[in-house]
Amino acid sequence: MRVAIQGELGAFSHEAAMKLVKGAEIVPFSLSAEVFAALSSGKVDAAAIPIENSLAGSVSEHFDLLLEHNVKIVQETLLRIRHNLIAMPGAQLYALKRVYSHPVALAQCRRFLASHPEMSAFAYYDTAGSVKHVMEQRDMHAAGIASAAAAECYGAQILSAGIEDNPENYTRFLLVLRAAEAQIDPEANKISLAFSLVNRPGSLSDALLELKALGTNLTKIESRPVHGKPWEYIFYVDCQIHGAAEEERVLEALGRHCGMVKELGRYREARTEENHD
Repeated sequence: MRVAIQGELGAFSHEAAMKLVKGAEIVPFSLSAEVFAALSSGKVDAAAIPIENSLAGSVSEHFDLLLEHNVKIVQETLLRIRHNLIAMPGAQLYALKRVYSHPVALAQCRRFLASHPEMSAFAYYDTAGSVKHVMEQRDMHAAGIASAAAAECYGAQILSAGIEDNPENYTRFLLVLRAAEAQIDPEANKISLAFSLVNRPGSLSDALLELKALGTNLTKIESRPVHGKPWEYIFYVDCQIHGAAEEERVLEALGRHCGMVKELGRYREARTEENHD
């Protein structure tokens, strides 16, 4: 299966894709929009995308892309994010002057960077891309912050492992297929939905009260602005469910209060415990 990711080979998305689809052929793209375009056009079979991080929050662009394209979420996994300081083979920690990585990764390693004031931090478009850059430049005074897989992928060395501030750092990744090819897991116990509300007072609370009345557990709610319609919003929710019948009741209940309801996927909920060593 050809699985698209945003970022370079060796990125955390690469690691998540291999966890979601054993033996996958990874197809990297620079932009998330390119990932979804490749999936929609049939250039790849699936996409593995991050949707939220336990520390940094949601990846807002991916909510918009899930709604825009005719795709379905079929699986999720939680990946423990371990940041490593990675440099050229033979480089020495004391000699480093520059550190590159994605802004989120730099922010998650503040204490390490603060303890090494001789290193200047520079934002880069991708964690694995920062390691690729250091290796291409053959810069003995620079390093990237990325996964251990990135070090292996580009023949670099890890100078310091596990440099993230908070060990409870997980990213939730989704496996997305074209809607026509998506098959529902018979053990699915979670749904993701997008909906817009009728413009009347209390419409959001009314919709949520419908879910409460059904006994449906809402595990996430996110709002995103509607492009081209100032001050109008799309709401994204994740709900725990107990079978297809409950899903139908949820969709019916929301339909009474919403101008639009779209099921983004039904799949098995991932557990953090599966990532503990």
